[in-house]
Amino acid sequence: MSTSPKKALLEEYALVARALSAPARLSILEQLAQGERGVEALAEKTGLTIANCSQHLQQLRRSGLVTSRRDGKAVIYRLTDAKTLELMDLLRVVAERNLAQVERILRGLSGGETAPEPVSRDDLAVRLDEGAVTVLDVRPADEYKAGHIPGAFNIELDKLESLISDLDLEKEIVAYCRGPYCIYAHQAVAALRKHGLNARRLEGGLPEWREDGRPILDGAA
Repeated sequence: MSTSPKKALLEEYALVARALSAPARLSILEQLAQGERGVEALAEKTGLTIANCSQHLQQLRRSGLVTSRRDGKAVIYRLTDAKTLELMDLLRVVAERNLAQVERILRGLSGGETAPEPVSRDDLAVRLDEGAVTVLDVRPADEYKAGHIPGAFNIELDKLESLISDLDLEKEIVAYCRGPYCIYAHQAVAALRKHGLNARRLEGGLPEWREDGRPILDGAA
């Protein structure tokens, strides 16, 4: 018996869903949202072996979520398009709205408190132009160097305490990191608020800022 068109379509949709069903593949997608990467770099960033990372990448490519190009002997991967990033964020939204454990984890990241509402990207853009906000990029230094929001300072979480005395107490502090699945900004905001500072995280992260068509700078601070 031949497969009906409806069943054939559902099989293809399920292929995408299965590609999103492994934490390791979500971690790979998070890294590719920062920019294109080779297998070795992805393996190092995600803590996977090169062989395991390659297997996950093949499944992501079969599902259409990532694509690749040749650079000499190396294969370089990237997200297929902005819709992949939107799908990643939608997965986060559904989980946060419907899974109690997700809420408990996020509350734990905020020191047991309800996290303040994030700052929209439109609002941050306006306040950056006005010089009315301090922006912290809390990703690793190599990711900051590859591209960051203009005017953002790079500080990793383990060095955040050393920066607190230098912050302008008159300005709100906005922290951002990698995007839908990154928790660095949650942790940074909790640490800053514990010291009495007015801090919030950015809605989304660098990938969403870039996809909005907003300016990106590269190079070290």
